[in-house]
Amino acid sequence: MLSKKMIIINLLILLTSLCWSQSKELTGRDIAIMVNERPDGNDRKNVTKMTLINRRGKTRERTVLSISKDYGKDSKSIIFFQSPADVKGTGFLQFEYDDPSKEDDRWLYLPALKKVRRISGSSKSDYFMGTDFTYDDMGDRAVDEDNHKLLREEEIDSIKCWVVESIPKDKDYMYSKVVKWIRQDALIPLKVEFYDRQTNLLKVLKISDIRKQDGFWTAFKMEMNNIQDKHKTILEIKEMHYDIGLKDNLFRVTTLERGRIK
Repeated sequence: MLSKKMIIINLLILLTSLCWSQSKELTGRDIAIMVNERPDGNDRKNVTKMTLINRRGKTRERTVLSISKDYGKDSKSIIFFQSPADVKGTGFLQFEYDDPSKEDDRWLYLPALKKVRRISGSSKSDYFMGTDFTYDDMGDRAVDEDNHKLLREEEIDSIKCWVVESIPKDKDYMYSKVVKWIRQDALIPLKVEFYDRQTNLLKVLKISDIRKQDGFWTAFKMEMNNIQDKHKTILEIKEMHYDIGLKDNLFRVTTLERGRIK
């Protein structure tokens, strides 16, 4: 059953969209705000199968448990690798802040070293655990960290999308621009193109199997293709749960050091 909060949010999105359509054309920033405020519960828990494919076609599979919780416009999340044995217990904790002037906090726990390492801001462009996702890709950027431009409307497999180009205000950011094909009904991208600092296409993210879980639009499959390195990462959600009442004390460095979520 939908919560009262979610029903109100959905109605506000619908009314806002109708008002925009009647009063003015949508801007890229308008769409970025709608995507950022898409309802996804107060907290979330999922189990994901991760497949890494190198340029020779060799694959490695991992299982990941992830939880996250909202704190107003900020959020906290923690990830643990459950298998295989060589990465089991590896954990990643992240505090995301909506304020674009405030740097997100990130910690990585490596059980072999029995040590928690803080991820500095200078490391956010590093790739996470051999995947094609950087540390910064693992979270959500604040809307006003970028300048957003609506390029056009376009269909992918007969699904209407907004094509939005986002250019970072920080000229030293790892991407010169990101272009998203955002599904209009679900407010989830179907495709994302990432361009390096030389404006060459670096990576393409394709998102599929989008459907509602517990009343929330959810992307159950993501495929990140690194065009330049000829490497690929596939994420497939096997279990997904919303609004389960996660406790605040789970999102601590001490949880990382335990190597698991109790």
